[in-house]
Amino acid sequence: MPYRTERVSGRCRQASHPAPPSKQPPGQGAPYVSEGNVKIHNRQDGNNQKLWRVTREYTGCLVNFKTEKPSYKVKHSIENPVEKQAIFENHHEPIIDKETWERVQELRKQRKRPNRYDEVGLFSGILFCADCGHVLYQQRYQNKDRKQDCYICGSYKKRTRNCTAHFIRTDLLTAGVLANLRQVTEYAAKHESRFVKLLVQQNEIGGKRKTAAAIKQLEQAQERISEISRIIKRLYEDNVNGKISDERFMELSADYEAEQAELKKRAAALQAELDKSQAATVNAEKFMGIVRKHLAFEELTPTLLREMIEKIVVHECSYDENGTRRQDIEIYYSFVGKIDLPE
Repeated sequence: MPYRTERVSGRCRQASHPAPPSKQPPGQGAPYVSEGNVKIHNRQDGNNQKLWRVTREYTGCLVNFKTEKPSYKVKHSIENPVEKQAIFENHHEPIIDKETWERVQELRKQRKRPNRYDEVGLFSGILFCADCGHVLYQQRYQNKDRKQDCYICGSYKKRTRNCTAHFIRTDLLTAGVLANLRQVTEYAAKHESRFVKLLVQQNEIGGKRKTAAAIKQLEQAQERISEISRIIKRLYEDNVNGKISDERFMELSADYEAEQAELKKRAAALQAELDKSQAATVNAEKFMGIVRKHLAFEELTPTLLREMIEKIVVHECSYDENGTRRQDIEIYYSFVGKIDLPE
């Protein structure tokens, strides 16, 4: 019979040995699994944030075949990709909504280990190179004259691709992102209805006219797909009755099936565009909910940055004829992407 934690701890105290770690945190009765959560240490503000490993079951889904064993000789299991899993939605009452779960998975991907100074960079995990798409790494240079904190392209640092440094100083990046965040939040606070309409227009496929045209094209494609199915059925009946030869039937059916396959691809593309247009309003309201939480802020924090911003794309710098350095960055906000405010 296995010993309980309290019994083992008592015996260790009697023998003057360090007690084993408890399976439960103080003051909580729920079981605590050490690999079920990840601690992110942010030494800049002295806070320890816990990002729990939220599984898909939290959204009300039943997930089967999550792991498998490649062979009976292998003792450990490997995790199956989502394509091999059997997911049954609405199986039980959800704890969180699907959008929150997807956001948690994105935040977990952005999690980075502390550097050699035992710090996690403010922008670690959300900066990407505009040319090769690799994440930017934090660098720190310090000598007797100056101390500099910056980010450079990961491909350039590892020499894995033929890419340039895309060097950007942390203080300049912080100032630029902070200024853009303030501009967006101030405009949203003053013109909320206009701001929501702007977000919807920028994420739609091109306005109401193009949306209506896409709906009409989708209806025509679906009608033609159904008509071709009826034609192929009649051709098969004529072939069985001997009205057309087998060669003629194969020739005609191949042409109709090719046309039907092309129409199905076109219909799927149109449906995806329409779904994006319908989701534009929902995503705009979601982003406005985040903006309302952070209308007044003094500085950038990890929580503010990762709630409002999905990623930041850094371009290589350029110089004009006067030698002035210029560098562009693109900020993609959560749910809505890039935001182009009117002048």
